[in-house]
Amino acid sequence: MKLKTFLIVGCLGGLFTLSSCTAPTNVKDYSAYVNPFIGTGGHGHTFPGAVVPHGMIQPSPDTRIDGWDACSGYYYADSTINGFSHTHVSGTGCCDYGDVLLMPTVGKQQYRTTDPQSQRLAYASSFSHKNEIAEPGYYSVFLDTYQVKAEISSTKRGAIHRYTFPENTESGFIIDLDYSLQRQTNSEMEIEVISDTEICGHKKTTYWAFDQYINFYAKFSKPFSYTLVTDSITMDNGKRLPVCKALLHFNTSKDEQVLVKVGVSAVDIAGARKNVESEIPGWDFEKVRKDARTAWNEYLSKIDITTSDKEDKAIFYTALYHTGISPNLFTDADGRYLGMDLEVHQGDTLNPIYTVFSLWDTFRALHPLMTIIDPDLNNHFINSLIKKHQEGGIYPMWDLASNYTGTMIGYHAVPVIVDAYMKGYRNFDTKEAYKACLRAAEYDTTGIKCPDLVLPHLMPKAKYYKNAIGYIPCDRENESVAKALEYAYDDWCISIFAEAMSDFESKAKYERFAKAYEFYFDKSIRFMRGLDSKSEWRTPFNPRASTHRSDDYCEGTAWQWTWFVPHDVEGLVNLMGGEDAFVQKLDSLFSADSSLEGETTSSDISGLIGQYAHGNEPSHHVIHLYNYVNHPWRTQELVDSVYRSQYANSIEGLSGNEDCGQMSAWYILNSMGFYQVCPGKPVYSIGRPAFDKAVINLPEGKTFSIVVKNNGKKNKYIESVLLNGKALNIPFFNHQDIANGGTMEIKMTDHPTKWGVLSPALSSKEEE
Repeated sequence: MKLKTFLIVGCLGGLFTLSSCTAPTNVKDYSAYVNPFIGTGGHGHTFPGAVVPHGMIQPSPDTRIDGWDACSGYYYADSTINGFSHTHVSGTGCCDYGDVLLMPTVGKQQYRTTDPQSQRLAYASSFSHKNEIAEPGYYSVFLDTYQVKAEISSTKRGAIHRYTFPENTESGFIIDLDYSLQRQTNSEMEIEVISDTEICGHKKTTYWAFDQYINFYAKFSKPFSYTLVTDSITMDNGKRLPVCKALLHFNTSKDEQVLVKVGVSAVDIAGARKNVESEIPGWDFEKVRKDARTAWNEYLSKIDITTSDKEDKAIFYTALYHTGISPNLFTDADGRYLGMDLEVHQGDTLNPIYTVFSLWDTFRALHPLMTIIDPDLNNHFINSLIKKHQEGGIYPMWDLASNYTGTMIGYHAVPVIVDAYMKGYRNFDTKEAYKACLRAAEYDTTGIKCPDLVLPHLMPKAKYYKNAIGYIPCDRENESVAKALEYAYDDWCISIFAEAMSDFESKAKYERFAKAYEFYFDKSIRFMRGLDSKSEWRTPFNPRASTHRSDDYCEGTAWQWTWFVPHDVEGLVNLMGGEDAFVQKLDSLFSADSSLEGETTSSDISGLIGQYAHGNEPSHHVIHLYNYVNHPWRTQELVDSVYRSQYANSIEGLSGNEDCGQMSAWYILNSMGFYQVCPGKPVYSIGRPAFDKAVINLPEGKTFSIVVKNNGKKNKYIESVLLNGKALNIPFFNHQDIANGGTMEIKMTDHPTKWGVLSPALSSKEEE
């Protein structure tokens, strides 16, 4: 640990263009509909802090340190705030970040916490939700312990704080550099006092991201005196922890406002300073707040909905808000960024690099949504993924702060890229992207720049078995069934990419691999099931059994995973014994007992309707499978039931982890009336539209409108559909229909109808 007190003069050069602020527009105030507290209770793991769309910095209050519900740092049930840190992840099931904690204080500063179980730091303050406000780009709370009003807003790379103090001769701040969520290991820390208004610092932590670097620069509007604390403390469990804090001191008059500007960077302190100085050159808090709201209004204006239900409007625009938090900008204002090789690279701000790619979640709906509302931004995401492959040796599975975490399964950068390509969005190096897709599907541990402990997860032996013997033995590889099913889908994506690249040998190879799901289907019980190295089924078998992350499935059971064949629904139907048998089995999914069995059942299996688990991603396409087997009314009524039971304008308004926008993207797409079952196939399945009208404001001034006639809570079934004035008699349409602009008119009724049925074999529930 290093401490310095010195003066930096003129070392950082000129200012950069204000990139996060936008000119005033006539866009209406969509932000007024957003409730950032949705998902801050239950297990949504969202945070209410002040961010801008896809920003680098996420200033937000932290109310707890440890436990699953501390993943975002904030939990609504808590009554104390530890301070305001500047990095957070939204809705994840793993925890990291919580860097550079800032807390105003009044009176003698207490900072020593020795209880390793305590969620409350020594300088924490009580607060009431009655005195708390969260809006897009703005957060405010009254800290009861100190009688201080705290306000925060932000740009893409900088935060501005405004604190209103009481009259006191012992006012101040604590900058806590050793603090982090889940008490991460601090392997490097330094804090430097530059002047009587400036502090900067550097830290490296080891946790979920093994090598997470953070640099900060903070400037205060009021001069301070200070005390630096750089020793260690012994916790109650006997562990000695290093301490690195700055205690700032000054006098304040009644209602005196003290402002703080904070910049962060993964590159260096100079980058952090440039980031905040270029985007917040002065002290105009209200301008930053206004510009942040303008940025959100422009993002939210991509979709207009018409509904008389204010609750539904809040749910929709909050969901759209949550889709705009990550991935996060990772390129500094001068174009530099930290690569996957943990080296500093010179890029440019016109083609920035992003981080926080929760690909196991977001390939399903978040990225398909982006291909509709902002394909250019999605191309930036894809270019970031290609860069990560080039710098680190392979596509990430879950990238956090340019770290390979090896978290989750599959190689789902592949469908993100292939889906965009098949929709015609190709503003990236397609040959390099294709080469990287092939690399991701092969078992090859060489040339990958990641920690030794991460490598077996990033490059699991399952890929070797999949390629060498055609299936993954459950007695040799954990989560074998889930990995096999996702590999089969990812390999299908590679096969169609190979065809587009005129690589017909690889096309044939990966087409074969895409059929590998058939090995795991036990026709005697009609479930996907573990197959061991002797080609025998794993016994005993229980379709509702779960041992979290230590069984044949991944955050799920056989009930949920049996349906993951999005690329070959027809093949799965045939395995099940035909359409009638498939429908019977699918019906049983939604009517089965919702109980789970096992000593360590996965908490991620949530939002249960029968054994359908909407609170986790493997189930998200399943409701739409009815459309493939002539029961579209079942898709319609089940989508409607999910709206009513799984989403709400409340703190517990999400039935599972938000997962970086995936839960919300599902709602956005379905509430407009459609969903993409198989990213890579540019086809949408029609469900049950929620609103009287939805207008997608497309690039180049085009619009695609979904107009719903006879809409109402009871009218959840489709009577007819017109696409650009022509009858649409199948429950599917193409991405190009949206991209071209046009109108879909959907007429609703209160009973099931024959609309969308493709064969004469009709269920007794249909209208005669």
